[in-house]
Amino acid sequence: MLHANHCANCGRAVDAPAQHYCPGCGQPTPAHRIDWHFLGHEIEHSVLHMDRGILYTLKSLMLRPGQLIRDYLEGRRANHVKPFLLIMITAAAVVFLGKLLGDGDLVGAPLQAAIDDARAGGGAAGADAMRVARVFEGVRDWMNLHIAGLTLILLPFEALAFKLAFRRYRDLNYPEWLVITTFLTAQTMVLWVLALPLQRWYPGISSLVMLPAMAYGVVSLVQFFKGQSRWKIALRAALGYALFMVANSLLTVALVIAVLLISRT
Repeated sequence: MLHANHCANCGRAVDAPAQHYCPGCGQPTPAHRIDWHFLGHEIEHSVLHMDRGILYTLKSLMLRPGQLIRDYLEGRRANHVKPFLLIMITAAAVVFLGKLLGDGDLVGAPLQAAIDDARAGGGAAGADAMRVARVFEGVRDWMNLHIAGLTLILLPFEALAFKLAFRRYRDLNYPEWLVITTFLTAQTMVLWVLALPLQRWYPGISSLVMLPAMAYGVVSLVQFFKGQSRWKIALRAALGYALFMVANSLLTVALVIAVLLISRT
């Protein structure tokens, strides 16, 4: 039962009829029954509102990413969606469109060369080569199935790569780099969403998203480090992406080796 004279969340009495938020816990008062009007209001203010919420954050992320990241780190966060929620929303959109518009294979192309090379193995090593190919296929399928979770797993490695590449700039700590890389990864997801509908005419285009995404990330970091040498920032950003790609490749190989060793026991 909903009451108008006290907060439904913490029970504190409402001080005045004009009170809109509880001073004790911050929940809107009075609490309203969930109906179609309530749902419409929530969608309008948390999703569709152009001066705050998801669309506003996405627009800022794509049009002025450096300013968005700087604002968030400096505490101007009221109008923006939290970065980790944003990345989960965009990753879910990628998975949904990947299954709706394609075969759901979002990460297969980078592994396809390894699979083809393994299948091409002949002679006495032919059986082992096919076994390696099947393991690579299994890793690819697991990555496609857990793309959102995999994205979160890789974030700390990406943040560490950029922390190392920019270790002398602005004295940013590791948690701050986690936030920065979360925004940059959400940016990549947006580009992925834009590319997936084109797969019908350009097969494999989703696998090429990483190149423009990294270029966009470099531009974003140049904007973020406003006032610094653009070429130096661009080179360090490229170094950060290179370190991350090396770490990503090593982790993939380590996963394949681990699966092979487990399968032999």
